[in-house]
Amino acid sequence: MPPEVLAPLRVPGVAGELTLRVHGEGDRHVSRQLLEAGIWEPFETQLVQRFLKPGDVFVDVGANLGYFTVLAAHCVGPGGRVFAFEPDPANFALLQDNTRRNDCAERVTAVQAGLADADGAARLHLSCDNLGDHQLFDVGQGRASVPVTLLDGGAWLGQRVEGIAMLKVDTQGYEYAVMRGLLPLLQRLPAVPRILIELTPLSLRQAGHSGRALVELLAGLGQPLWIVDHIEHRLVRSSAAELALWCDNVDACPGDAGFMNLLVGAD
Repeated sequence: MPPEVLAPLRVPGVAGELTLRVHGEGDRHVSRQLLEAGIWEPFETQLVQRFLKPGDVFVDVGANLGYFTVLAAHCVGPGGRVFAFEPDPANFALLQDNTRRNDCAERVTAVQAGLADADGAARLHLSCDNLGDHQLFDVGQGRASVPVTLLDGGAWLGQRVEGIAMLKVDTQGYEYAVMRGLLPLLQRLPAVPRILIELTPLSLRQAGHSGRALVELLAGLGQPLWIVDHIEHRLVRSSAAELALWCDNVDACPGDAGFMNLLVGAD
């Protein structure tokens, strides 16, 4: 059993103390940033705080160790719900522990599974130094892998929610399959939720999809598209055509791992 490593959060606007159990020095990204700064993706954090209100429903796809899950649970309060999906066993254990230690487990439904466009099984290929970069596809790097469960997100959530205020999707290249599975549900909800999603053309292509395909799928929801500028902390309005062209340009450069986060919905 690894030693317990705790990261007190320092998130502006959060009343009370939140502390996350993290991986420690073995994870050079999320865990390290939380230990050093007490916050992860500060502008995306602000957006979650800005758009969620008490009583809302938040869906966290690719929840990792639970940073956005715990933050969202704090925002939606006792009357709200958070659904968090994480397929990796080690990350899922941290996710569960972090909801308990921050007194929000009763409003969080944590599911040890990945979302896709159909129920099934897969293997999760593990990064050894970026424990939020596990992938549901093999790119020939010799990664160790573990068996995981996949759920059709639209079918699973459709039996449990009548509305979703915000959806976060960060699945290291599997975003197209996640969104294709969720699309039937999103199209029949009373209102399309705001969606915070990662767009990485290289990873999407490695997973058998493309950045252009994901952009066009998102554009089909009929909502505004925004680039999340995490440097200047602003939202930059864009069009599906501009984003698709950017994806094509990234794809034209072999090995280009350029990425951005997008917000789908009103600012």
